[in-house]
Amino acid sequence: MSVQRSGTTGRRSLIAAVAALLTTPALLLTLPGGAGATDGPADPPAEPPARGTAHMGMGVVEQDDRGLPPRADRVPQTEGVDVSGHQGNVDWTALWSSGVDWAYTKATEGNYYKNPYFAQQYNGAYNVGLIRGAYHFATPNDSSGAGQADYFVDSGGGWSRDGKTLPGVLDIEGNPYGAACYGKTQGQMIDWIGDFLDTYRSRTGRDAVIYTSTSWWKACTGNYTGFGATNPLWIPRYTTTVGELPAGWGFHTIWQYTSKGPIVGDHNRFNGSLERVQALANG
Repeated sequence: MSVQRSGTTGRRSLIAAVAALLTTPALLLTLPGGAGATDGPADPPAEPPARGTAHMGMGVVEQDDRGLPPRADRVPQTEGVDVSGHQGNVDWTALWSSGVDWAYTKATEGNYYKNPYFAQQYNGAYNVGLIRGAYHFATPNDSSGAGQADYFVDSGGGWSRDGKTLPGVLDIEGNPYGAACYGKTQGQMIDWIGDFLDTYRSRTGRDAVIYTSTSWWKACTGNYTGFGATNPLWIPRYTTTVGELPAGWGFHTIWQYTSKGPIVGDHNRFNGSLERVQALANG
């Protein structure tokens, strides 16, 4: 399917829209840490969201800063989005025309949820010409890392060398349903993440991307350094700069810079040109 892209005008419109949407300060939350911490907040929310409704950034701790949008002159950066079931059917043609080049779609959560809009979102992005990938929202208190990696791969989270499919993402962030670290010690969390990553690699031949916030990584893994050499980092921070990265990573691959962007909310910048996005897709 061929779609006429609006080019520079669309990209400028996108930047202006994001800037307008990000002028209202957000409520800042805190996440306690400390060696051996098993929890973040002392108590879960009074009315936690329905299981399965989690999405990228839902458990992000905004003490990682929230403020003005990033500058538009930082190049090369390649615009992308992430979507999940709460967006329903996505207008991919509009996103393509606005200057978006890649997209990630939530495929699964835990060992109990599959995105009912996955086909429209994942295939729709591909059909308009975007490079696409899938992500898994981890719930380490429900089942093993290996079990969730298998569930993810078997439900759309695999990879193929077609030049248009990005490696899968492990979305590991604050628990929106309860204690932020899912009741695990830092050592247990590191083991769980390693179990997921090893299984994903054995199933697909690719190292998964890790989506996480710096504050959560410090609190729930003790700022573990062991994954930075192999697994690309996707960092959420909703302000002018990426800021401090989790230990082990010298640079980020993807930056989720707003949850209030045009059309779908979550907008991201790939740390490089479109050719670098294609290189990640090609392995």
